Amino acid sequence: MDTEDIELSEDEEEITAETVLKTLQNAWQNERLSPEILPHHNDMVECMLGQIQHMERNINKLPKTDLRSCIHKMELNRIKYIICNYLKTRLNKIESYCIAIVNEEKQRIESGTNYLTPSEFRYAQEYVLNMENHLKNTVLDHVPGNMQTFEFNKMAIYPNYQSHVFLKANETVNGIVLEDLLGDQDEEIDLEEGSQHILQYKPIADLVKNGKVQLV
Repeated sequence: MDTEDIELSEDEEEITAETVLKTLQNAWQNERLSPEILPHHNDMVECMLGQIQHMERNINKLPKTDLRSCIHKMELNRIKYIICNYLKTRLNKIESYCIAIVNEEKQRIESGTNYLTPSEFRYAQEYVLNMENHLKNTVLDHVPGNMQTFEFNKMAIYPNYQSHVFLKANETVNGIVLEDLLGDQDEEIDLEEGSQHILQYKPIADLVKNGKVQLV
């Protein structure tokens, strides 16, 4: 793959296409394996889409019988799959947990820590609105008036933060508190760089988001 520099913006350093792809692969893997939706990496997606266009132009210049053309096309298909599956995984989570995600995202936007892209947030809001309208038209309009009032937020479904995940520590992290679900006594552990573990997602959620651990 061509590893020429990619310029993200005037305020950011140039990075190589290889670095962009590696970052995107890690984000895709984390997104697939985490129960919750994670902060978006839309800047990496946009950079890689631009790189794909560049690679396609170079491939078109090669003779069709050139072996390099076949190899580069296979690599392009792999990259396209990663991008498509990454975005599809995020949309699936938005649809599964739409009410909770919209409510939480509104608070994150106020604090400038949004997880969704603007287009994802619009999609989530429209999905919630469509759900509400569908429920009203198919159910509430056909029941007695005294039963037509309900709290839509009570229908919210939340990710299972108690689910277990496989992870690899990218750096040493000390003092992770593991909650005892039986209520007896919490346990504190340290993660050594390069070590692999099976842990509940909740205590390592922030470590996934800041890159200190990688889901595997």
